[in-house]
Amino acid sequence: MENLVLDQVGQISALFKPIRLEMLTMLAEPRTCGQLAEVFHTSPQKIYYHIKVLERAGLVVKVYEKRVRGIMEGYYQAAAESYWLAPELINKLGGERRVNGQMSLGYVLGLAGQVQSEVAPLLKHEGEVPSLGISAQVNLKHGSDRAEFLEELQNAVQKIAEKYGSLEDEEVNGGGEENFRLIFACYPRVSES
Repeated sequence: MENLVLDQVGQISALFKPIRLEMLTMLAEPRTCGQLAEVFHTSPQKIYYHIKVLERAGLVVKVYEKRVRGIMEGYYQAAAESYWLAPELINKLGGERRVNGQMSLGYVLGLAGQVQSEVAPLLKHEGEVPSLGISAQVNLKHGSDRAEFLEELQNAVQKIAEKYGSLEDEEVNGGGEENFRLIFACYPRVSES
């Protein structure tokens, strides 16, 4: 599996130990507990414990077994190439965010979650998926420029939405072959100093 969306709190809590995160990267290829024990300079029993936690969480799978010196040795592999945190878990782990209309950070976080939950399943499609991402940084010289900027931005997005679809969060009934979601977010950047 290429991508796995982590949507259970138990899956996240299984990753709270740094060694388990490191093990997941090592398990891109099938490995035994003994092989991992050598890498991490610990006992196979301790590795087995961590493997079982990851396996119960659905993050690791046993891909095959092999008899070595009279005992069956399991080969384990990561369940996916990449792991995504499900947006709905953000509220469960971090508490509810208040949404006060389109101008709130809660609304922007909700949109980010919506993008992730709608894009993640597209990763399973074979071949190219028509998509577009745009990122830009806007520098306003004066605080008074903010209102003009937001109005101009809203008018531009509204014009595109009216031409090709709807500003409402509903299915577009235009009989077209393709439906696309347009989500735009604007938020202040935190300076890194």
